[in-house]
Amino acid sequence: MTPIIPRVLTEGSTIAIISPAGIAREPATAQAAEILSSRGWNVRIMPHAGGRHGSFSGTVEERLADITAALTDKDVAAILCSRGGYGAVHLLPLIPRELIRENAKWLIGFSDISALHALWLSAGVASVHGPMAKHICSSVQENSANPKDLQYLTDILTRGRQPHYDIDPHPLNVGGRAQGILVGGNFSVISALASTPYDPLTTPESILFIEDINEPVYKIERLMWRLMMSPCMANIRGLIVGDFTGVAPDINHHSMYDMISAAAAGWGIPVAFGFPAGHGAESNALLLGAEATLEVGNDGVSIS
Repeated sequence: MTPIIPRVLTEGSTIAIISPAGIAREPATAQAAEILSSRGWNVRIMPHAGGRHGSFSGTVEERLADITAALTDKDVAAILCSRGGYGAVHLLPLIPRELIRENAKWLIGFSDISALHALWLSAGVASVHGPMAKHICSSVQENSANPKDLQYLTDILTRGRQPHYDIDPHPLNVGGRAQGILVGGNFSVISALASTPYDPLTTPESILFIEDINEPVYKIERLMWRLMMSPCMANIRGLIVGDFTGVAPDINHHSMYDMISAAAAGWGIPVAFGFPAGHGAESNALLLGAEATLEVGNDGVSIS
């Protein structure tokens, strides 16, 4: 299925903010709305985006109502998730792929939102693994770790194409060049979708991006081995490794990156470590579902 690139945003376009998983941090949501409004966009915080139901922002019905309303509203051009957490998976079987494809709109977020990115991908619509409310706020603050977070997101939304990234070399990189459909996100989330209709790793000729948070090294190693033993491994042309935060070394590996490097040593594909996206201080935007080129050389990494 040829991926649809949603229409680009122009001045006056509307962005809807939803909370499809965990309870939103309301100050960050409100501040992010102000920042996006200052860029000339209309921002609509959906009715249940600030709600609370157990650990979720709302009941399944409430969260479904917000995302469905944003999808079907002709004025809305992009859907920004306020945060991740857990709970987006509840919505996957309730949102018809046809609804997404017929109302192709930008979906923006990361972490647990990787489940929704997988849904968008299965519907043949590109989406943005990128900053949510917290990162949008921090990107405009003085002494921000990465003031370009919001600019990279803006580039995708207003141009409809992946920004060009030049990343410093990493000692664990594996050289080479790959082209393919960019897929992935939070490694635990996408791995949990294996053998479902939403499994993004079934995408032929793909470049896989992974990141995670607060997972022991051995659990991520288990996911690497599951991937290596899966028929889906044949689909992967390149690997981009993002942030793995909140991880301590274990008795078997000095770091998460060392383990991933060892696990991927025999894959025969280019591997790029240290892409600044995920749960770290930076959240560079990636255009999932669209074709990308990964080049890994001695002088660094290029993603375009």
